Amino acid sequence: MLGFKSFRCARIILGGIELMHMIAKGQMKSDDGRRRSVAEQFYDLTK
Repeated sequence: MLGFKSFRCARIILGGIELMHMIAKGQMKSDDGRRRSVAEQFYDLTK
């Protein structure tokens, strides 16, 4: 594996991985209080 080109790239990628783990565990709160699926939470981030 070549590794990360810079510390900035590593930080961004690892932050995204951590975010996806939080979504999968159900740790993200929704604004309207209802329970959302993993896909719905991910699509909300892309808006």
